[in-house]
Amino acid sequence: MLRFVLTAALLLMAGCSSDDTTDEPQSLVSDFDADVAPVSSGSWYRPDSNSSWQWQLTGTLNTGYDVDIYDIDLFDTEASTISSLQAQGKKVICYFSGGSYEEWRDDAASFPDDLLGSALDGWAGERWLDISNGALMPIMRARLDLAVQKGCDGVEPDNMDGYTNDSGFALSASNQLAYNKFIANEARSRGLAVVLKNDLDQIATLEPYFDISINEQCHQYSECDLLLPFIQNDKPVLIAEYDSSYKSLDTSVRDLMCSDSNTQGFKTLILALDLDDSYRDSCF
Repeated sequence: MLRFVLTAALLLMAGCSSDDTTDEPQSLVSDFDADVAPVSSGSWYRPDSNSSWQWQLTGTLNTGYDVDIYDIDLFDTEASTISSLQAQGKKVICYFSGGSYEEWRDDAASFPDDLLGSALDGWAGERWLDISNGALMPIMRARLDLAVQKGCDGVEPDNMDGYTNDSGFALSASNQLAYNKFIANEARSRGLAVVLKNDLDQIATLEPYFDISINEQCHQYSECDLLLPFIQNDKPVLIAEYDSSYKSLDTSVRDLMCSDSNTQGFKTLILALDLDDSYRDSCF
């Protein structure tokens, strides 16, 4: 009898019941939920598919373009610049990297080492993040809070497709969906519009969570049809192309690309890769 009582007590201390006979290990539950519903009520900027844009992340900001949306860097842009653009009738989307660590950012010290993965090819000082790790939650919430404090109308979290890259982590499509949905819902819950950057393979699932799609080089790689769910729901598809063929004195390639872009309802810019306003041409 005493042995039974001791056994039962030990089982209770371990959080088990005496009839629990399974030997299977308990899987860890992610802090991110791939099945969460989109935030759909509330007030935030909801542009239509005809919205025009300018994208500049480096260099002295050129505020002179007659467009609906300016997409600019969250950390490097003063609140006064954002309010000045808004006074001109423009909406301001604030860029930050949601899927990579950048060693020069003001909050770089807040990233634990175990979140940092492989280097991004071609981008010095930048490393993929473990987007399955809930330790990212407070860091990204703080970035979204900064966007609110600076008066941004929305945010563009970049590098939101780490699961398709050599990140240094065993990331799955489900990990990416859960993380992207987390970022989108956190943004909307703060009254911020939110951009889906690239992540073409998950667009059909993620479209309800996002207000704008920004894509790089879908014309160059013949992938633009994947962006149509945004157009079909009257949301902007904003495209940046960099290839030199679109910048040639012979404009035939550019004109063909622009014709296709306009037919599908996209807003395509031809830009310098550094996004410094050193080259800009527009299809709209």
